[in-house]
Parts: sequence; structure tokens; C-alpha cells
Amino acid sequence: MYLNYFGLNDNPFSIAPNPDYLYMSPRHKEALAHLTFGLRESGGFVMLTGEVGTGKTTVSRKLLQQLPENTQVAIILNPTLSALELLATVCDELGIQYNASKASLKYFTDCILSKLAQNHQAGTNTVLMIDEAQHLMPEVLEQLRLLTNLETNREKLLKVVLIGQPELQQLLKRNELRQLAQRITARYHLLPLTPPEVRAYVAHRLSVANGDISIFSQSTLRAIHQITGGIPRVINLLCDRALTLSFTKQHAVVKKPIFLAAAEQILGGDVVSQRIQNQRKALMSTVFVVAIGVGFAVGRWYV
Repeated sequence: MYLNYFGLNDNPFSIAPNPDYLYMSPRHKEALAHLTFGLRESGGFVMLTGEVGTGKTTVSRKLLQQLPENTQVAIILNPTLSALELLATVCDELGIQYNASKASLKYFTDCILSKLAQNHQAGTNTVLMIDEAQHLMPEVLEQLRLLTNLETNREKLLKVVLIGQPELQQLLKRNELRQLAQRITARYHLLPLTPPEVRAYVAHRLSVANGDISIFSQSTLRAIHQITGGIPRVINLLCDRALTLSFTKQHAVVKKPIFLAAAEQILGGDVVSQRIQNQRKALMSTVFVVAIGVGFAVGRWYV
């Protein structure tokens, strides 16, 4: 709707996972480095956690692109499965032929272990990536640990990447999962973007769509971080709506009142008001601390 008006050749803030718009912030690059290092180690698990919309999928897609060509990857996007269902899904993802009438934990485990051994003999690495891993049941996680028991003198034959929300960290603190937790060779918690990173994120996506960051006023750019908390997915939703509202009002620049109106439509007025109040409280606290420090320094100078 607004593309021609702002001189854009594509929607810069679509929430679709278009690799052309991939923005790897320093935090995302650090997360990728941790996971890459972990997969090279001898342990069986690496873990990436973060709040909803922080870019875990972005990092995982980039990780898949960087895996060696001699890697077979099994991806599970819906982990709300029983242990038996999970093993069957792993067989499906790895292209393992099996007889459903013989379905049992031992049968599927034997099939998978045989496949891992075959891949190792052929010089192929095997990686299992599980998204939304916070939904895994403890008994399913324990079954995954047992799968990683097959190893050579140097490495595990199956590497598992667990991707999930912060609840995954709490899940792995359970006593019955302590053995699995000890096998995690790399873990990273992805935090939201900082204010400078938010500005760079918006500028990057606009530039890919043949646009310029000047479409947003300086006060709007500050408000984007204030209201979204630096969550990329929320940034996309609110910026897209703000551009639409600016177009309907025929504004050449997205101004802060328009952005706040867009935020209220998406998040609700109560959420926006609360975040503005929180920002003001944080600012006042900072001013108070600085004033105390200045007063103390001046007092010492006079003494």
C-alpha cells in the first residue's frame, strides 16, 4: 500500500523470514559463534535461548547455512511429542526406513543408532535441531541424551541443537536432567537489540528495500526501542503499521505520534502507556544517580 509513496521496491518490515533482510547484530553474531564452536566440540548438545521474537530462528538458519556439506540435518519444529513419536520423527527426518508395526523405543533407537554409525563410516556428520525445545517433556529429553551415547574416541556421532524460550533453561535445571545439562558444550541467551542496534536494524531493512532511514524521524527512532524493547519481530510489526498510517495521512516522514498510534493498534494502549512510564522512571532514576554523583564530587572539591 505504501511502497510507491515512500519509494520502496519491497515491504521492508514483513515478518516473513526473507534471507535478503537478514540482519546479524553483534549479539546474533556472538550467538552464532557460540553454537558453531559447540558443534565442533566433542559434546552432544548446544543450546540457544531467548525471548519470543529476538531472532533465534535467524541465528538457526544462518547456522544451517554454515554447516559443512557433509552434514545431514534433521529438524523438528513441533516438539510436543512423546518419546516414541520423537524417535519416529527423527527416523523420518533422517530418511530411515522402518516397520511401523514394530514401533517401540528400542526398535526406533536401534534404527537411529545404525544410521548414525553408517553416516560416520561415510564421513557424514549428523545434526538434530529442535525448535521450541521448551515444550519437550523430561522423558523425551532423556531419550535424546541416550541417543548421544553413541560416540567414537573423539566425538559424539549425533549433535543436538536445542532452541527455545527462557523456560528451557529452567527445564534443564531439573534434577533428573542433570546428566543432559552437563553435556551442553555451548549455550547462549539472545538478548533484545540495544538502541544503536535498533537504529542499524531499521536502516538495514530499509536499505534492502531501496529506502532510507530518514523516512523515520529521530524521535520516532528513539521511540521504536522504547516501545518494542528491541524485539525484532515487534519492530517489524509496528514499523509496518506506522508506515501505513503515515501513508494514509500523506506524511512524508513517520513522526513519533503516528508511531505511537500504530503501537497502540498493535499492542494496546495500556501496554504502550506502561512502557512509556517505565522509560520515564528509568530516566528519572538515571538523572537522580548522576545528580548524587555530581553533588558528591563538588562537595569533595570544596572540602
